[in-house]
Formats: sequence, C-alpha cells, structure tokens
Amino acid sequence: MSRPAAFHVMVKPHGSLCNLDCRYCYYLSKERLYPGSDFRMDESLLEAFIRQYIAAQRVPEVTFAWQGGEPTLLGREFFERAVALQQKHARPGMRILNALQTNATTLDDAWCRFFAEHGFLVGVSLDGPGALHDAYRVDKGGHPTFERVMRGVERLRAHGADFNILACVHAANADHPLDVYRFLRDEVGAQFVQFIPIVERDNDTGSQGDTAAVTARSVSGEQYGRFLIAIFDEWVRRDVGHVFVQIFDVALAAWSGQRPGLCVFEETCGYALAMEHNGDVYSCDHFVEQAHLLGNMQIVPLAELAGSEQQRRFGAAKRDTLPRLCRECPVRFVCNGGCPKDRLLTTPDGEPGLNVLCAGFKAFFTHVDRPMRLMAAELRRGRPPANIMLALAREDVEFARKLAAAGRNDPCPCGSGRKVKHCHGAPGR
Repeated sequence: MSRPAAFHVMVKPHGSLCNLDCRYCYYLSKERLYPGSDFRMDESLLEAFIRQYIAAQRVPEVTFAWQGGEPTLLGREFFERAVALQQKHARPGMRILNALQTNATTLDDAWCRFFAEHGFLVGVSLDGPGALHDAYRVDKGGHPTFERVMRGVERLRAHGADFNILACVHAANADHPLDVYRFLRDEVGAQFVQFIPIVERDNDTGSQGDTAAVTARSVSGEQYGRFLIAIFDEWVRRDVGHVFVQIFDVALAAWSGQRPGLCVFEETCGYALAMEHNGDVYSCDHFVEQAHLLGNMQIVPLAELAGSEQQRRFGAAKRDTLPRLCRECPVRFVCNGGCPKDRLLTTPDGEPGLNVLCAGFKAFFTHVDRPMRLMAAELRRGRPPANIMLALAREDVEFARKLAAAGRNDPCPCGSGRKVKHCHGAPGR
C-alpha cells in the first residue's frame, strides 16, 4: 500500500449540527447517518486523530481544518485542548496551522481573541450584501442571518484575527457579481475570497447518487461563467496583488506551468478526506455516504485509510472517467473536468460525465487566457503580476480613443466584427 506523503482531512468534530438552516446546505442531512449520537468528538479520539494526523504527514507544515456543521458550537475549550494536543505531538521544527470554517454568528470577543492568539485562519461564510446573503442563509426559524454574520466579522477585525470569505454562488446572487464582489472588497475588507458554485442535487439525502436533477437554487454553468468573468474584468484592472480570488490564483498557477493546487481542478483527487465526529473517514467531504466510507481511524490507522486501494480508485476515477469531449478540450489543463460531484450531464454524443458547470468553466478560462499569459510572463521575468493593471489601463485608453473616433456603422475597434452601434456603441454599453 502506497501512503501519500501528505494528505488533508476536513474534520467534523460536531458532525453536521448547526445553528443555521441554510437552504442549499448539503451537509445538514448527514445527521441521519448517526441516529442517537451526541455528535461530539471525545477527547481520546481528538488526541488520537491529532497524533495520527501529524505522524502521517511527511512534510514540515501541517494544517488542521475544522468544519461542520458549525464547529464553534462545541465551545472554545474544545479547541483550546486541540491546540495543546497539537503542541504535545508536533515534531521538532514542524509548523502547525489551524483553519476553521464558521457562519460567524456565534463569534464574540473571547472567540476572536483565541483565534488571533493562536493564529487560526477563520473562513467566514458570507454570500454578499444582506438581501443576497439572506436569500438562503437563514437560521432554524427561517430568520435572516446577515446582521449577525457582520457582527462576527467586526469582532474578527477588531481583534486582528485572520479571516477569509467563502461566498457561495447560487440562483439568488449569480446575476449580481459586481454587487457581491464590491461588497466583499469594500465593505467587508476581504483580501482572500473563494466563490463556490452551488450545484445542489434535488433530493433530501445530500447523497450524490440519488438523482442527476439539481434544485432551482443551483447556479447554472452559464451563470457561473458570467459571474466569474464580470468579477475578473474588474479585478484584473484594479485589484491584482491586493485581493486574492481562489479561482484566479488557480488559473495563474496553471498558466504558469504549475499544478492548480485545488482538488476541484487537479487531474486526480483523493488527498482531501473528511472525518466525522466518531472517527469515520470518508473519501471526500462531498461524498460522506456509506459507499465512500473508508473505515474508522480508531480501528484502521488514518494513514492506511488515506493510502487504501479504495481511496486510490476514488481519486483516479476523476481522470479515468473523463469523457472524450473534456479530454480534447483546450482548457483541460486547468479545468480537468471539475469536481466529480458535479458531473451530471452527458456530452452531445451521449457520453456520461460532463460537468454541470462545463459551459461556465470553458467561458471563463477562455476569457482569461490572454491576461493569464501576460501575468505568467511577468512571473517568469521575476516581476509582479500586478504589472498587468498598468498595461491594461494603457490599452483601455487607446481603445476609448478609437471608439470615440469610430462612426456608428464602422466596425467596432474591439475586434468583434460587429458594427459599433451593435457592440460597444450600443445603448447601455
């Protein structure tokens, strides 16, 4: 059995329990997997996990990722103990990092002091301005949560705790990309943002095999592509080097000849596992279901589960089941078919395995090709990619000059082949 030199585990120490009832959440239904459980990781399992996880990593830096549900419902004392156990079991010279994903509604001064003191990276779930966020992110009573989330963000800022934003893209906010982006950038002050597309199976189990239909809350591929393109076009002209958007970083890595660095866009996957509160380990956070249960780390060591033949097959299937349309696609080098959980469509020639978001991925990655090439060239020359902003500003000035000089029936200087009056000179442009 070949064990990976490093792997990632998303830990659910409180299972799927949460104080919110977000309409698109795929994880709340996982509570049904453990009837009668108190959904609380006990201290002996916590220590066993920390010990095994550190021992299994043959790298100098180890990141613990705490998620849920809502992990802060366990109480601060649980994480204080976790930090103490990490220090106890860390090898000399090893750097231990912690990342915790939260809805931020529970955060007070004590929590935020703790995060700042121990260097936690706090991921905050926030889908944009109030009306867009509250469309689906509600509490158990169906009440809006935006104001409570923003109070948590204010506490994080006040205590100097590091945080980033995880914004889900769904039917309610997908047509408002710049409203979302500018709010996160200008009002929240976020420097690191992830835009996660919601592709929600139309079932009540949260499982991946029940149906290929998706809910009306889901974002379409075309919507997701337009959303990313609109934000990219603003970002690349004013925010490079100041705001870091995960999928833009992924793209630049790929155009620079490096691996994308995110499982969704890797050729194969299988190095990002999920562990429930009782020690059950699953192939992936999106496949917490019986068919993808690898075992329990209290019975089989964590490293053996991560390196098991079952997990190897799971990871390789991402590449091996890719339809020919994807294998021959010019943006495969960065896309790699996207996440297997979203491969619900068939190709025009009837082959299964096409990603629901294919149209969006292709549109976005095609759109960013030239600026990514320019930024990658700057990196190769040892210069900052942010130099692209000056280059594009000069191009924009020249384009505006040509557009101003063109007649309404002249070809548009953008190169579209259309007349100015039907392109950049059209009403509303």
